[in-house]
Amino acid sequence: MSEPLLDCRNLDVAYGQVQVLFGVDFSVAEGETVALLGTNGAGKSTLLKAAAGLVRPTRGSVAFDGVDITGRPADEVARSGIALMPGGKSVFPTLTVDENLRIGGWLVRDDPDRLAAARQEVVSLFPILGERGNELAGDLSGGEQQMLGLAQAFMNKPKLLLIDELSLGLAPTIVGQLFDVVHGIADTGVTVVLVEQSVNLALNLAKRAVFMEKGEVRFEGPTADLLDRPDILRSVFIRGGASPPSTSSPGPRSARRSARAEEAALGGDSVRRELRVVLECQSVTRRFGGIRAVDEVDLELHDGQILGLIGPNGAGKTTLLDCVSGFLPIDRGRVLLHDEDVTAWSPSRRARAGLGRSFQDARLYPSLTVEETVAVALERHLESRDVAAAALHLPASYESELAASERVDELVELMGLTAFRQKLVSELSTGSRRIVDLACILAQDPSVVLLDEPSSGIAQKETDALGPLLLRVREHTGCSMLVIEHDMALLSSIADEMVALELGRVIAQGTPKEVLAHPRVVESYLGTEEKVIRRSGRRARSKARASR
Repeated sequence: MSEPLLDCRNLDVAYGQVQVLFGVDFSVAEGETVALLGTNGAGKSTLLKAAAGLVRPTRGSVAFDGVDITGRPADEVARSGIALMPGGKSVFPTLTVDENLRIGGWLVRDDPDRLAAARQEVVSLFPILGERGNELAGDLSGGEQQMLGLAQAFMNKPKLLLIDELSLGLAPTIVGQLFDVVHGIADTGVTVVLVEQSVNLALNLAKRAVFMEKGEVRFEGPTADLLDRPDILRSVFIRGGASPPSTSSPGPRSARRSARAEEAALGGDSVRRELRVVLECQSVTRRFGGIRAVDEVDLELHDGQILGLIGPNGAGKTTLLDCVSGFLPIDRGRVLLHDEDVTAWSPSRRARAGLGRSFQDARLYPSLTVEETVAVALERHLESRDVAAAALHLPASYESELAASERVDELVELMGLTAFRQKLVSELSTGSRRIVDLACILAQDPSVVLLDEPSSGIAQKETDALGPLLLRVREHTGCSMLVIEHDMALLSSIADEMVALELGRVIAQGTPKEVLAHPRVVESYLGTEEKVIRRSGRRARSKARASR
């Protein structure tokens, strides 16, 4: 057998006192495409960082192309032919697209002709980057930023391309395009290792998979064989997702939920039409220069309802949530919360009125533990916030803190965070941070929750458990939800209705079945390939074999 291009042996990696990788052996042959899968916090991204020289192993070795590169600086590793596309935010938001591409080509910065040729090649792969070259990267949609990050990694023509979370935040049609791009890159002889949360998607990209759990390799072999391993593909993080409702006392808003809202949650259309509207957008419009990111959008969210919001990358979904939550002023229209015009209200005032909001990048405190982060989210609910009372340990302050501690325990248990409660947020995986973010939102006892891609960065089996968990959260709190999601299997299982956007305008609205069958939705967003639409849920074994 020929020597592998990348060979990691007996690898241990730790962040301070927290060990993440335990004796990992991982090798990739030249020209191979390998999917690196696993549970949230399993160490997948850390393994890629160790290979790219971004973290130093505490034990073991990393060899590339027959040369020991263990502990070498990241710039030397990059010059040897390894490129890493990090997960999540992989671009410089305050620089233009062209400036990001120039930074991506830093290894050939002294050769203008080669740099120009590399830019032309990546623009041919991603035409939208050429069209938006003078725009700030931070103004791109999440999917377009993913494209830019991949383009940056490919600018230097690496021998080994490491991709962390390829499908993160991407619409099905864009995922299909990226699949073609990755296949094209692999066909040129580039070796590819990609971290992917969805086994269903990984089946279409790689013939071989490595599955990790708790910092160790649990499975290595044909990707399709993972479907026959329920002992590995199980929900180990969102353990409470499908469990019976907690016997703990419900939130205050849950007690006020009407019986008709209960019926609406079960899908009664006639009842839902009669329910009180808790959130309404009336002709909401938001412009960026001459571009209408949100264009005359009318939307109603009813009491106890889960409303799905779908659309291509750049359709205006996140911008609409920014307008609803007050983080962006609107140019025209009104936003009503519980029949009250909140258009001019600040985000904090809307939050106090019962509006909760998550973000694509889970904006948390990296230096706090999970327990401390959830406790901070409860701050405005403390009955006693007097500094002098706290300093003197007066009973009112003590009892207030005790009540908060009990509420933290309840939320940590509800969200399956018990094993992570003493870990720093900065040590968590993308998916784990999303669950902490959701716990912080629930700490505010919101009546309306805006969720921006809740399954993004969460492993497939965790996504399968996320749907029942969100339904359980609605039952437990009585809140209504507006959910942006690219996982159609997940969203269809929880949404009472869906709204589809394209270029800032509503193009379809109705039941999930009606919207997903709408011709314009299929053409602009879903595409026709089931393999890139179904990210979670069961997949037929025969279809998996057919893709091999």
